Parts: sequence; structure tokens; C-alpha cells
Amino acid sequence: MSPAGTTSGPAVVLDGVAKRYGEVRALDGVSLTVERGEFFGVLGPNGAGKTTLVEIVVGMRQPDTGTVSVLGENPWPRNTALLRRLGVQTQTSAFFTRLTAAEHLETVAALYGLDRAAARRALELVDLAEKARSRVDDLSGGQRQRLALATALIHGPDLIFLDEPTAALDPEARRSLWEVLRSLRSEGRTIVYTTHHLDEAEALCDRVAIVTRGSVAALDSPGNLIRSLAAPARLLVPVGRISAEQARAVEGVDRVTVEGGELVIETRAANRVLVSVGALVGMESIQTRTATLEDAYLRLTAATRDAAAAQATNATEQQS
Repeated sequence: MSPAGTTSGPAVVLDGVAKRYGEVRALDGVSLTVERGEFFGVLGPNGAGKTTLVEIVVGMRQPDTGTVSVLGENPWPRNTALLRRLGVQTQTSAFFTRLTAAEHLETVAALYGLDRAAARRALELVDLAEKARSRVDDLSGGQRQRLALATALIHGPDLIFLDEPTAALDPEARRSLWEVLRSLRSEGRTIVYTTHHLDEAEALCDRVAIVTRGSVAALDSPGNLIRSLAAPARLLVPVGRISAEQARAVEGVDRVTVEGGELVIETRAANRVLVSVGALVGMESIQTRTATLEDAYLRLTAATRDAAAAQATNATEQQS
């Protein structure tokens, strides 16, 4: 299968997509576009609607309202013409558990009309070749996660959907998988990716959508989100070198806390505060931590949560 980019137009377009489960509003008018060849992240807390969004895009669920276009086609009702062009790994990926890892992938390969070599290549791609003869139900959680990824990639799809693919992996295995994903993107394939690892999204994604309470709260590149949300930098000073009161008195300091033997000074005026604190304790005593996507994410989700709480309070007061 040739990589994405062989036809024109965006890879995914959602316009006003909404989905309810009873009284729960899983998605509330989501609109976004994923360009071909883009590594696109979907971030958000549990219950934010990330998995529902992916399931609608791949044709597993029907939206209540709104339109969805995937590679120029409507995925619902289940569009079999799209199946060979999509690769999907979910947190509930199904396996032939009584088979070995190799046999499982050989069976999947046969469903796509591929030979056994495709199964071997997929195992090697996710660094699971040494487990080829192990039964699927004997694999660890992390190994099953990698097998699910191999299953999604075996047929060389143009558009790949990955739902928390590194959730059960150790740090070394996570970094190894990052390289696999970067190589796929370099081939021109489009990746839509949900994750709870904010460092991962910052390292891999061209753009990210932060989804909270069923809506897209922010959508941009990680760098632009960090700047636009004014996430603070941190200065770390050993406890005892300066008091919290002294730190708070420095112009430009937003917040001071103590974490693990370090006085943590948060600021959005890092250069000015660094000079001032350095004059008090010496520059050699200070470690700096620049703002990250995680900082921006926490800032945004906290603001969204506070706004929702205030709205609920106002509604209660109006009813009383």
C-alpha cells in the first residue's frame, strides 16, 4: 500500500460532531482537520471524549450530528473500502489468544491477502521478533501492546489511529516505539494519536488537540500552545538556600512551592527572576526547567474545570 499523500485533500475532517450516551455528552460539536502526512495528537483527561472521537472517525460508531470525512470518504456506515487504508490500534484490541504472536499476525496478514513475510516484518518493526513463538495469552501487557501495534501496521496503511499505544510500556520500550512512529511519519503516513504522556506528544506531534468535556479546548503545535497559554518556567533551588518568603518577594515570581527538597519558583519572566534569585543564592545553585506542554495542558484543563464549576454554581444559585 502506498503512503499517504497520493491523493489530495485533508486526511480527516470533522465538522460539528456530537455524540451522547444517555445523559452523558461524550462529544459536543467537535470540528477539526488533520492534514495528510501529519502526526496529530489528541490529549485530554479520562472521560474527555478522546476514544469516542477515534471510534467515530474509524467508523466504529455513528455520530448523533455533524459530518466526518476520512481520506475523502464517509466512514459510516462501516466503509469497507477504507479498511485497507486504515490501521487501528485501540486499548481493547482483539487477538487470537490461543495462537502464537507469529501465527496471530500471519492470520491477520492472510485476511489482507498478504504472505507470511508481512507478519515477520511487522514483528521486527515493533521489536517483538523474539516472542514470535510465544502464545498471545502468555505475553505481558506491554508485549501485547506492541503486538496490537504490529496488527495495525501489518498492511502498510495510509492513515494510522493509535489509542494510548505506549500505556503499558517501560521507558526504554516507549522511546524505541517513538522511533518506529517517526519512521512511519517520514514515509508520509498520517498518524492520529491519543496519549496521556505529555512529553511524548511534545516530542512527536506536529499539532495537538486538547479535548476536555467533549470539546476541543485548544488546537495548535505544542510550541505555540506553550507560548499562548503562558505556561510558567521553573527555577529549582535547594531548600535552605532561600526562604519561600524571600522567593515570593522577588518581582515576577508567580508561585513558590517545596517539592522533594527543592524550592520550586514558578515564573513567566524567567530571565529577570533568574538574575534576581541568582544574586541571592548564586547561579550555580539554580536549576532551570523551561515550560513544557504538560505545564500548558495542566493550566488549560484547570481553567476549564474552574469555569465548569463556576457555571454549575451559577446554575444552582439561579434555581434556588
